[in-house]
Amino acid sequence: MPRGSYIPLDLTSGCKPYTWRVIEVLYFEDCPHLAATVALANEVAAECGLDTEIREVPVSSGAEAVRMKFLGSPSVRVNGVDIEPEARDRTEFALSCRLYGTSGVPPKELLVAALRGLS
Repeated sequence: MPRGSYIPLDLTSGCKPYTWRVIEVLYFEDCPHLAATVALANEVAAECGLDTEIREVPVSSGAEAVRMKFLGSPSVRVNGVDIEPEARDRTEFALSCRLYGTSGVPPKELLVAALRGLS
């Protein structure tokens, strides 16, 4: 390869191009994992090179948690679908903390899979 040449990286590999995505981060006030989850959403969207809107959605009451099918704070949805496939059938909606395994921040892989339409 000639000096100064480069091979462009395909950051959208596996992502569906030209599809608008909305990432919603649902949370309750003073959630200790909100900032890290929003930062993760921004990082993954940038890495995939997607047209993405990231919305922080506050949930402020038990009734609102039920109406919004809020699984705990923070919950992340892509185009209205929870990023954790195993959680999609849950019906325990409340103002509570949410854990992803042992962490309050979802694993990067879950968000990447959701953005790629794999989950």
